[in-house]
Amino acid sequence: MKTFFLLLITIVFSTTHAQKKTVIGKWKSVDDQTGKQMGVVQIFEEDGKIYGKVIEITKEEDRSKLCNNCLDEDKDQPILGLTVIKGLVKDGHEYSGGKILDPKHGKYYKCYINLENENKLKVRGYIGISLFGRTQYWHRVK
Repeated sequence: MKTFFLLLITIVFSTTHAQKKTVIGKWKSVDDQTGKQMGVVQIFEEDGKIYGKVIEITKEEDRSKLCNNCLDEDKDQPILGLTVIKGLVKDGHEYSGGKILDPKHGKYYKCYINLENENKLKVRGYIGISLFGRTQYWHRVK
């Protein structure tokens, strides 16, 4: 009986610990220029690829804004609910090969993300090679 409870505790701890070592979850997005929280992005997996959707916007006056500068299917869509990370694929310790949308300018950039630690996510959007771009550090919502 003692062995059973020890095994059960080990399994629960391992499962909980493993879940935190994933990019899947809710992340506070932080502006790299101001350091202020912009909102919350829900990162999820669909068909083996990683996506991120805006599920919360911090400033009340920004919650009803549309993606006026966006193109294609994102044009004039509400930013709240918009999928801003699209099609990333796991490549070693990072996820890459997809794109990230800057709703303010309506532009897509190449993107990669990786965990700095279980509660800090590095998000890099860039043009061409990854030297030319911007990096944000997002924090897991607890």
